[in-house]
Amino acid sequence: MKRTMVAYTKNILERVSFDPKLFCKELEKALKVLLPYEIEQLMEWLINFTNEKPELKKCFIEINK
Repeated sequence: MKRTMVAYTKNILERVSFDPKLFCKELEKALKVLLPYEIEQLMEWLINFTNEKPELKKCFIEINK
């Protein structure tokens, strides 16, 4: 079964969510390679994911600027 790049990125971000700096770094890398519609999907997921982890919200806010 083929995995999408967005699914792969979500998996990586979930795995590194214990470290906000690493999370930011991986998110920045993902945004460089994802297509615009994939970035939209990832942003929707990030909103929900960071609600439970306020320490990661800083990174999400910085990326959104």
